[in-house]
Amino acid sequence: MIRAILISLSKSQAIKSLILRLGFTRRASRRFVAGENQEEVIPVLKDLNARGMGTTLDILGENVLNSEDARRATGEYLQLLDRLAVSGVHSHVSVKLTQMGLDLSQELCQANLEKIVGRARETGTFVRVDMEGSPYTEATLQAYLSVRQRYGNMGIAIQSYLYRSKKDVEDLIAQGAANVRLCKGAYLEPKSIAFPKKKDVDANYIALAEMLFAPRSLAGGAYLALATHDARIIDWAKRYVALHDIPRDRFEFQMLYGIRRDLQQQLAQEGYVMRIYVPFGDQWYPYFMRRLAERPANIFFILGNLLREPLARG
Repeated sequence: MIRAILISLSKSQAIKSLILRLGFTRRASRRFVAGENQEEVIPVLKDLNARGMGTTLDILGENVLNSEDARRATGEYLQLLDRLAVSGVHSHVSVKLTQMGLDLSQELCQANLEKIVGRARETGTFVRVDMEGSPYTEATLQAYLSVRQRYGNMGIAIQSYLYRSKKDVEDLIAQGAANVRLCKGAYLEPKSIAFPKKKDVDANYIALAEMLFAPRSLAGGAYLALATHDARIIDWAKRYVALHDIPRDRFEFQMLYGIRRDLQQQLAQEGYVMRIYVPFGDQWYPYFMRRLAERPANIFFILGNLLREPLARG
C-alpha cells in the first residue's frame, strides 16, 4: 500500500509542488541525488573513484513533452561526456529514452541516443540504456538493438519482475547484445505482466543471472551488472561465480548512490567491480519518490536525519 501511494505521488505535479513548499524535501533528496548540476557532481565521482568504485551518471529527467526538450537533454549528455573526458574521473553514463523523446517518436529517440553513444565512443565512455515502465519495454529494446548494431559501447537494463524478461534475455544472448544491468524493477506494474510477490521476483532474478552467467552466454560476450542491494542475492552471486570460476571481469555489482554504502565499500575492498549509479539534476523529485517506494524504511531513515538537523528552506 505504501509503495503504491509513493509511486502515485512520484507522478503528481500538484503533490510535488505541495511537498516542495514544506521546505525540507530538496535537502532530504541529497541522500540519493548527488547534486543539481555537473559542477556539483564531479567531486562526488572523484570521491567514489578514490574509494575504489566506478560510477554511472544519470541526468535526471523523463517523459519530455516536445522535441526541443529532447534536443536539450541530448545536448546536456553530450556536454557531460566532454566534461568527463577532461575531468579524469572514471564513469559510464545512463540514459532514459523518454528523456530522449521516446513518447514523441521512435525515430527521434533513436537519433538522439545515437548521438550520445557516438560521442561516448569518441571519448571512451560506456552508455547504459535504462529501462522504464512496462509501456516502454518493447520500444526501449528496439532502440537499443538498432543503435547497438553500429556501436558496441552500450548495454541495456532488464527488470526481473516482468514475466517477459526471460525471453528478452534469451533474445539478447542470441543476438550477442547481452550487456545487461539486471535489476528487480522500480515501477508499479499489474500482476498480469509482473510477478506480484517479492519471492518470485527474487527467484526470477537469480534465474536470469544464471542464464547470463552460462558458459555459452559468456562465450558470446555476455556481461552482467548485478544491480541489487539485497545481501542474500549478493551472497548467492559471490558463491556462484566462485563455484563456476567466472572471471571478475565478466560481471560487476551495481548499487544506487546513497543506499547500502557500507556494503558498497565492502565489495570494493573485496576486489569486486563495484559501480555506483549516481543521479543528478534538478528533475530529482520522481526519482526520489521511487527510491522511497522501493524501500519504505528509507522514509524513517531520512526523517531521523532531518530531525537531527535544522530544517532548511528550498
